[in-house]
Amino acid sequence: MGHGAERARRIVISLIVLSLVLLSFTDSFAGVKAGTVTHLSGPLFAKKADGKTWALSVKSIVEQGDVLVTEKKTHARIRFLDNSEITLRPNSQLKISRFYFEQAAPQKDAAFFDLVKGGARSVVGLIGRRGSQNSYRMVTENATAGVRGTIYDCRVCKGDCGSLRDGTYFFVVEGVISVSNEGGSVNVGAGQYSYVRDALSMPVILPENPGLDFTAPPSMEGTGGGGDPGSAACNCTMR
Repeated sequence: MGHGAERARRIVISLIVLSLVLLSFTDSFAGVKAGTVTHLSGPLFAKKADGKTWALSVKSIVEQGDVLVTEKKTHARIRFLDNSEITLRPNSQLKISRFYFEQAAPQKDAAFFDLVKGGARSVVGLIGRRGSQNSYRMVTENATAGVRGTIYDCRVCKGDCGSLRDGTYFFVVEGVISVSNEGGSVNVGAGQYSYVRDALSMPVILPENPGLDFTAPPSMEGTGGGGDPGSAACNCTMR
């Protein structure tokens, strides 16, 4: 075998080994506890990294890699390990893309979520208040939101928001978020609404509420419990 052929063979073998290592590295993150369901008003499912779908109930654990899916009348509240909370609207899908929290290691913080569909209210916890400002991201197909200690709503509209135009909407209750995409970046402060038409359009500040509403049922209030305990039975950026 010539030197060229031998070198090519070694490169192929190295690439195969690297691919296996990366695959193992990625899989190792799946199944890591990220938080717990604290409130639920209807069916909530978790689509797992292995393709299986599980029904969740109050006190169910959610894991890194899960895609959380709410039904048409379901609100669900998740408390994460850093004491952050996300309340999902009906007909929503949220992926916990990456979550890592260790009290003594803020430099390793990571809370990356992908809102694929629907809407969510996020109450940012320690990951969004300490360490790197890049440690928290909420991602949609149109934009990415970075935060620093805040409460905000995000809504993805794909022909399912009544008279609202399709795109991604943000409303900041407290603090500031930075909404970015290939079109640019804008800071959105408390009381402000922002709209992003698509991934190439500059995020804009809206002069008033375009018609967003995030009213959760009474069962979402309080410190825990509520909802439908019988809902557990089944073997389910913004860039």
